[in-house]
Amino acid sequence: MPATLEGKRIAVLMESDYVEDEVSYYQRRFAEEGARVDLVTRLWGNESLTFTGHEHRAPLTVSGDLERLDYGALARLSALVVPSGMVADRLRYSENLAVGAPAVELMRRAFRLPNLVKAFSCHGLLLVSAAPELVRDRAVTCHNNLVGDVRNMGACYRDEDVVVDGDLVTGRSVDQCHLLARKVIELLSDGARVESSVGEPAGVASGGGRAE
Repeated sequence: MPATLEGKRIAVLMESDYVEDEVSYYQRRFAEEGARVDLVTRLWGNESLTFTGHEHRAPLTVSGDLERLDYGALARLSALVVPSGMVADRLRYSENLAVGAPAVELMRRAFRLPNLVKAFSCHGLLLVSAAPELVRDRAVTCHNNLVGDVRNMGACYRDEDVVVDGDLVTGRSVDQCHLLARKVIELLSDGARVESSVGEPAGVASGGGRAE
């Protein structure tokens, strides 16, 4: 079978307490379809950071810088995945409460690009808790522990394993990561323009940084 995602790029956000089997599954499964998979995080001025997994304390070094994903770099991606575990909770930290966390600002940019698929697994929607307008009135699923949070964000919770709402894909828990990955692959391989409830920004840059 020919690769269905040849030439496409998918970024996966990373931090400590990631679920090892989930992230390795995304790397393997998307690569099987021909996509390039980049792991990105907030590097805090470092060239790379090494994170440890939640289950086995497995180390994983990440050199992709999410702060370099401006509109131009995001436009070159096909999908952006926020995995399970504590990744979202760690990335939403801001040392300056007057300024949004870089990962949250990344989400604001990403949701203004309707051709970019945004996928959240399990607790991943914690990352947009500081920007609830991004998921307000959008259909989502999430871990049972997060249902109250997503409803407070104004999202429309559905008691399903995977929910697709245009350019937004959500999975109930890490146990459904294979279903979430399948939906992402289906959306990208269809070649159809996904629709978003959020408009495109004026004057999106054509250049900009990229995740290495």
